[in-house]
Amino acid sequence: MTNPKPDKAFFWGILLNAIYIVAEVGFGAAIGSIALVADALHNLSDVLGLAIAWFAAWLSCRKPTAMRTYGYKSSSILAALINAVFLLVAMGAIIVEAAGRFAHPEPIQGGIVMIVAGVGILVNGATALLFHHGKDHDLNIKGAFMHMAADAGVSLGVVLAGGLYLLTGWQWLDPTVSILVALVVLISTWGLLKDAVNLAMAAVPKAVDPQKVSACITQFPTVVSCHDLHIWALSTTDVALTVHVMRDTSENNDWFLEKLGQKLRDQYDIAHVTIQVEYGDYQPLRMKDNPY
Repeated sequence: MTNPKPDKAFFWGILLNAIYIVAEVGFGAAIGSIALVADALHNLSDVLGLAIAWFAAWLSCRKPTAMRTYGYKSSSILAALINAVFLLVAMGAIIVEAAGRFAHPEPIQGGIVMIVAGVGILVNGATALLFHHGKDHDLNIKGAFMHMAADAGVSLGVVLAGGLYLLTGWQWLDPTVSILVALVVLISTWGLLKDAVNLAMAAVPKAVDPQKVSACITQFPTVVSCHDLHIWALSTTDVALTVHVMRDTSENNDWFLEKLGQKLRDQYDIAHVTIQVEYGDYQPLRMKDNPY
């Protein structure tokens, strides 16, 4: 299965979910189910999350300006962070609502709920698949994927709860399954939130090992040492690096910069490499919090 381009994935994801929301509101109003209408409002937050991720993906492709020399690439980091927060809030709201159902249980129309939730599995699952391929390379895409995969999981829980309710009549099944699913989503979302916060604070992306990068530089021909090594994310896909390198010769400097930069780009997928070369007995004054 070929992976659709991000623009197409966002378009179809938003369209499918918008149609599902309209249908869910219609069914909820027809049978007088507040739960279905409430779930439709929750799905509306999914559409908003997808729209934010899409807007950030579009922004990150805009050309740099005199004031924004890296362009708008970091907007994808903010979108991933917003999506993670959306997920945490949504799952928290589900847990609160489910806890209230224990004190005030409400009968549910198991058959209709199962059908509507079953459609939700298809819609959310299909949308998640649109982003499956890109999630390993782009945290913004991963946020969209997890958002939709989480909703597919919630819908699956609703189907199971509805089926068991039809068999047993136990009203506590619905809130119990909802809480279990929400807790699983919260645990998986924590990693997304942590990664997004780290990128927003210019931490080294977890796919890059700074010790290996430092060793790669110092083992390069004519390099004596390196210092002031900084690695950070410009976006959820682009990594930048700056470093001061001490050489034992000033010969072939252009060749040296080209080959070392190319090695860092190829081996560690670092898009923007800036190298400052130094010679002689220069002793660098390292910043207290920078071990490199």
